[in-house]
Parts: sequence; C-alpha cells; structure tokens
Amino acid sequence: MNYFSRMLISSLILLASSILHAKVDPPNYDFSLDALEVFMPGKKLQAAIEKHGKATTIKKDGAKLVHKFYVAHIRYKFPVLTQSVNGEITDFYARLPAYFLHDIFHQSIINRIGKQDIYKKVEEQAVYVWKNKGGLRHIYSGACTITCFPVFYTVYPEKSELKGFEPLIKSLEAKSHK
Repeated sequence: MNYFSRMLISSLILLASSILHAKVDPPNYDFSLDALEVFMPGKKLQAAIEKHGKATTIKKDGAKLVHKFYVAHIRYKFPVLTQSVNGEITDFYARLPAYFLHDIFHQSIINRIGKQDIYKKVEEQAVYVWKNKGGLRHIYSGACTITCFPVFYTVYPEKSELKGFEPLIKSLEAKSHK
C-alpha cells in the first residue's frame, strides 16, 4: 500500500469516527437515589416490599426486625439491609455495586442534600458524613483501586425515640471487630 492510500484510509477513519459521536455512559448513569427512597427512615416497610419484592428476615428481636432486600439495576442486584420496628423503617444500609462510579454517586448525594460535613480518607478508602439533614445522618463510603467505586450508603435518624436504638452501621461495625 502506498503513502497516498494510507493517508486516504486514515483520513476516512478519522472522519467517520468524528461523525459517529459515540457516547458511552457509565453503568450507574441512570441510577437514581429515588430507588432507595422507600428505605428511608420513617417509611413503611410494606412500601419497600411492594416496590422491591419479598425480603428475607435476617434478625428478629422483639418488635425490631432486620430485613435483606435486593434492588435491581440493569442486570445486577445489590443488597439493602433495613431495620424496622412495628412496620416502620428506622434505618438502612445499602452495599453498592462495585461497577458504579464513585464520582457520579457521590455527586448525586451532594445534589440531593448538599455538601458533606465530614470527609475522612484512610489509605484508598474515604468516608463522607452528612449530619442532621432533615433529622437524618447520611454516611457514604467510596474506595479506589484502578478506578473509584462506592462501597456503602447508610441513612439513620440523628436522634431516635426508640429506647436502645442502634443503627445497622454501628451493629455491623461491632460484629466486624469481634
């Protein structure tokens, strides 16, 4: 192939690629925090069951129940733990998919409730805390390896009327230290 032919083919390839304007969306581009809205403290457990299907009961302690739901997104499902008392959700803990992009998920929280109050980074993992946003505490964690991805998102009341209330995140943390 001579020089002229190579230049012509290269030019055509460049022209074709600029015309295509291919757009590649990240996997969580179309995920909305609205999918987790039914798990917010104060919401009815029945509403979460109606939206996301039957949950598995993980723990029962008197009137307090811990359920495991699966939230579907694209071809995957990720777990959401809820704690409820008398059919009302007190808090939730979502273990987010690693294929989500951290920047997009974090920005969607900021767009919804504002800039975080606390930021703490340890090695390649960061924790973001929003204090007293409508009486609720939001905690989000993200980590980085080659790319950055979300780890978990949890929401619980700043002050609970329930005697002996312990958010899921704190009980999970206590179990990990045993």
